[in-house]
Amino acid sequence: MEAGIFFQRVEWVPSYATAAAANPADLEAAELQAMAEFRAFAASLGMTARVVSTANRPRVVVFVSKESHCFHDLVLRWRAGEFAGDLVAVVSNHPNLREAAEGYGLDYHHIPVTADTKAAAEAQQLALLERLDADLVVLARYMQVLSADFLGQFAKPVINIHHSFLPAFAGGKPYHQAHARGVKIIGATAHYATRDLDEGPIIHQDVTRVTHRHGVDDLIRIGRDLEKRVLAQAVRWHLNARVLAYGNKTVVFD
Repeated sequence: MEAGIFFQRVEWVPSYATAAAANPADLEAAELQAMAEFRAFAASLGMTARVVSTANRPRVVVFVSKESHCFHDLVLRWRAGEFAGDLVAVVSNHPNLREAAEGYGLDYHHIPVTADTKAAAEAQQLALLERLDADLVVLARYMQVLSADFLGQFAKPVINIHHSFLPAFAGGKPYHQAHARGVKIIGATAHYATRDLDEGPIIHQDVTRVTHRHGVDDLIRIGRDLEKRVLAQAVRWHLNARVLAYGNKTVVFD
């Protein structure tokens, strides 16, 4: 309960699941009817409800640049069956990770982005996401800022990993900023992307201790492990429908 708002997550197995299992069409019809009835019931109580079926696996598109650690970690976790969704493609503004992606059996779409071509590149990306019927975009160290127009037109969740413990050291080169400040703790933050850079609702964060002996390269190396774990957990919670976003915050049913 916060600000007079009550948040609740309920998970159940519907009674019709076993009876209708022999006929997928019957199961889908029964599922849609049950969802509609539950939404109507919630509305009668003045509640806002989101109903998600675990039978539907969200389609995930990963955006990358040159850094590969978060990309490899996500793909290997997906192949190990850790995510309740499917990685369907990789999009990048560089060609560097094509061979790796195709080695995993993933389609790789190289769409270069420059200051002069950003609008056209984002139009290409949006058209691709529509063709792929994408439900979620994950920015796995994608080093481009998505425009407000892109986010508004996509109108679906975008999860970003930022290599600092937000709101500290937002923007570029956070490890350099942290080293210059002499911090004793560095962190990573997974959040939903919004039109305001690095200010979207936070899903997950973690930290680790560092000392004066660590240089910038050390912070980057140590931070990579944090980034992988934090991003993977955020994606896992989102795909399991455990995250409720409201305003600029989230409630996470971990």
